[in-house]
Amino acid sequence: MILRFALATMLVALAPAAAAQTPAVDAARAAGLIGERYDGLIGVAGPVSPAVRGQVARINIQRRSLYSNLAARKGVSPQDVGITAGCELLARVGVGEAYLLPDRAWRRRSPGQGAPLPPYCR
Repeated sequence: MILRFALATMLVALAPAAAAQTPAVDAARAAGLIGERYDGLIGVAGPVSPAVRGQVARINIQRRSLYSNLAARKGVSPQDVGITAGCELLARVGVGEAYLLPDRAWRRRSPGQGAPLPPYCR
């Protein structure tokens, strides 16, 4: 639990650098065409342009690099860091935005719905 808190604190501090996005990515997110995944990456939930798909790939490369660097510093796996980041990122999913949980089904957050967190995030 302490390790999760330490990783989460570091991820929150570093999140703005990893979340730098373009207007096209922001629009696709708002439309529910891309969204956060449980593993800390962004995924494509609907039809998007090749440019947006490429931008999503670049964001994921940046995130994987961040997760690998944090994992090396903390002595854990990059997957563990990604899952911890996923919990933090899913907690920030806005109404109407798409998200993917471990069951691999894309959903959109509804008004009045709480944060879409898997049980292991609580």
